[in-house]
Amino acid sequence: MKITRNNLIVLASGLLVILAVIIFITINIENTASNNKKEKINIVVSILPQIDFAKSIGKDKVNVEAMIPPGFSPAAYEPSIEQLKKLSRADLYIKIGHIPFERSQMKKLKDLNSKMKVIDSSEGIEVYNSDPHIWLSPKLVKIQIENICNALVRIDPENEDFYKKNKNEYLVELDSLDLELQDVFSKMQGKKILVFHPAFGYLARDYGFKQIAIEIDGKEPSAENLVKIIDTAKKENIKTIFVQRQFSQKSAEAIARQIDGNVVSLDPLAEDYIENLRRIAIEIGN
Repeated sequence: MKITRNNLIVLASGLLVILAVIIFITINIENTASNNKKEKINIVVSILPQIDFAKSIGKDKVNVEAMIPPGFSPAAYEPSIEQLKKLSRADLYIKIGHIPFERSQMKKLKDLNSKMKVIDSSEGIEVYNSDPHIWLSPKLVKIQIENICNALVRIDPENEDFYKKNKNEYLVELDSLDLELQDVFSKMQGKKILVFHPAFGYLARDYGFKQIAIEIDGKEPSAENLVKIIDTAKKENIKTIFVQRQFSQKSAEAIARQIDGNVVSLDPLAEDYIENLRRIAIEIGN
């Protein structure tokens, strides 16, 4: 074949096209890799306060959603189809540990997404009187924060310093909250509060007061126990009954009428953990 100037031009043009295609493919591969690298870690947690915990450590590197929405109790919640779809895309599930929802649903949730890593944030915490409400103690939340941070580092080791820095900052906030609560509860030493659902055991233990629960093992009180509770409230001069928004207030209102008291609604499951615990402390401590 005779090589002419026109042939050389055609050959050169072809090579340029091939080179352009190679560059285009290379750039797209690099962009895809870069985008994949920047993808956020999808996290699912059991209860709303854990959203605050996970976001405080992961910040813009994580998406966090809770299985139990506002207003529902962890005792008997059934996840919706939409929630189960979101779970199928999760990289990590963070258990609070020991709540009834996890005991009844966790196997099914893991079966839906076999690639999803599961950690128990209560690891290293001694559960007190079978009480699962470990998030209501800032001291115990510090342990949970360590567990969550370690899980994120295992999934994304390249950003270990980022997660540990955020963890340390949140631990400082928890220490500050602890000091605030010590001050608020300083006049509560040895006193008793009347609650419908026994959610405040760890909080009471940490800050020197006691809770008397109307509900026993998830059941309304018997007539005999109701009389005892009313007698105790009168003896201790208790005028306030604290009720979670996730539970009925009927029994509490009946007791309040007997002791000439009032019912105050608290939400231990609110997402804004630190601010909410401040609100709870002010209500109980005043």
